[in-house]
Amino acid sequence: AHPDPNDEHYDGMIYVGKHDHDGKRLGFDVDNGIRYIFGTGFDETHKEIEEADLHLHPLQPVHQLPEVNREEELRKRRHKPLSETGPKPFGHVETHELDGGVTPPQVVHVDPFFLDATLVTNKEFGKFVRATYYETEAEKFGWSFVLTSFVDPTSTDVEEADPAAPHWSAVPGAYWRRPEGPKSTYKYREDHPVVHVSHKDAAEYCKWVGKRLPGEREWEAAARAGHYGPSNRTLYSWGDDDSWENSYRHVNLWGPGKFPDENDAKDGWRATNPIKYYPPNKLGFYDMTGNVWEWQRGGK
Repeated sequence: AHPDPNDEHYDGMIYVGKHDHDGKRLGFDVDNGIRYIFGTGFDETHKEIEEADLHLHPLQPVHQLPEVNREEELRKRRHKPLSETGPKPFGHVETHELDGGVTPPQVVHVDPFFLDATLVTNKEFGKFVRATYYETEAEKFGWSFVLTSFVDPTSTDVEEADPAAPHWSAVPGAYWRRPEGPKSTYKYREDHPVVHVSHKDAAEYCKWVGKRLPGEREWEAAARAGHYGPSNRTLYSWGDDDSWENSYRHVNLWGPGKFPDENDAKDGWRATNPIKYYPPNKLGFYDMTGNVWEWQRGGK
């Protein structure tokens, strides 16, 4: 038998599941999971979902749009061109061949779960390494990718960027303790999220702390934080405005400069930021957009 979800509490973790009007978690005798619209693609087979999702849009309602312009208007509203340096909308899936394809919008369901409120920091990962003598894959390989504009200009053994990752250079000696290479250090960044961690490294850390990586749909449910649709679905946790003037208050992004060379750190950070620096989403999760890429069970 399932335990009463109201009796379960884990330090630093947040429950994602249905609650009643008094804020109490619903038990397993009813459907207490989360159902929402997943994906950003668009095609005729999912038109009904998209139209229902946008029926209460503050702009011109979908049913009032001329049929000939309807599909294009839907694309503009929910699938605007992506900015390389700006935030990515909920459900965005990279089209790079190594990251898989885009799933058209569909209604999905996830059972209740707990997820850490914050990213794993250098300090926390260091505890794992010291306790287990774990060696990351970057250490075993002897190198890792570093954003080209972050590479020490005096380095002489940096390899050219991979054609499939044009903004990144292979830097010998780069790993989580030396994020930009041998002459860098994670010191004074103990409360920043750990980087240069492979999928295997992340899974091993999770095993050590008695947890697991979240599934893609679980992570998305936590990131949306109640913005499940159809009446309140938004592109980002703070709304639909992705302008730099607005989004930099909510998330660590590259900024208005040209990527990957021009970053004046107007938001205070040229690279990663400490956890809990930006406000959390409505469920209490931090850095669900921006800062660093995050691993899921199926990949990035």
